[in-house]
Amino acid sequence: MSKPLVYVTRQIPDAGLAKLRERCNVTVNPADRPLSREELLAAVAEADGVLGLLTDKIDAGFFDAARRLKGYANYAVGFDNIDVPEATRRRIPVSNTPDVLTNATAELAWTLLLAVARRVVETDAVMRSGTWPGWGPLQFIGADVTGKTLGIVGAGRIGTAMARMSKGFAMQVLYTSRSRANEALETELGARRVGFDELLAQSDFVSIHAPLNPSTKHLFDAAAFAKMKRTAVLVNTGRGPVVKEEDLVAALNAGTIAGAGLDVYEAEPRMAAGLAQCRNAVLLPHVGSATVSARDGMSLLAAENLLAMLEGRRPPTCLNPEVLG
Repeated sequence: MSKPLVYVTRQIPDAGLAKLRERCNVTVNPADRPLSREELLAAVAEADGVLGLLTDKIDAGFFDAARRLKGYANYAVGFDNIDVPEATRRRIPVSNTPDVLTNATAELAWTLLLAVARRVVETDAVMRSGTWPGWGPLQFIGADVTGKTLGIVGAGRIGTAMARMSKGFAMQVLYTSRSRANEALETELGARRVGFDELLAQSDFVSIHAPLNPSTKHLFDAAAFAKMKRTAVLVNTGRGPVVKEEDLVAALNAGTIAGAGLDVYEAEPRMAAGLAQCRNAVLLPHVGSATVSARDGMSLLAAENLLAMLEGRRPPTCLNPEVLG
């Protein structure tokens, strides 16, 4: 019996590829870049399974091209790149990789929060330039963190992990949630579930962990920034388009908010005009899950999901399990 054909749209850690190669014939995009739309559709034409990234648009056109497809595995927690209803209509299972990158991303959110609060990047640049004149009592004064209020927008896995890490800083925690109260946070930290406007008004630090959907796109715009404290810091390790970047640039330049730490952007790999010149912003290149254990875990989970689909089993983290009966 011939092995199923699997196409991987970009090089991923070997842990998952080795698992796939045990039972499949695997082809990997040899270029270290996202495939163009035309390249993607041509590459998946004969594939039984595809393992792809957030940069791959998985929609009706993709499914039309991948006529032999038995399953698609996303190498990401987010899945706004997948038309899940269309996949379900066609009875094609699709999956994502939650849990395995939770702590890595929450840790990076804290890295950004502290870096902005204590002006780490700005002061590092001064030291490297050789222009520091020596210690002075009015130099580079930043924001206190201990005892302040942390607002979590989207208290799912990663938002919950970040909130738990605040315990060492004795912070007050506020959070928003679309569906239900986060009983774990309320019990462990005394966190309070509040409305979005109240969270903006009361938080010293606001961290975004909400998924991208029509209700969250540009949730943070000029009106939202105007409701925040002028001393507040915004952190985004969730999805770039949740923040309207041109409005953020204006808010940072006007002092409407004190600073921002970003790991994701509206139109990656590009940033809004003027953002790179904002000295009160720390900007990272989408490295939230960039640890050995997180990236290996994503690779293995995506591979396990895809193998299950190809073999008619229920994937560990299927987004549309109803197609499996």
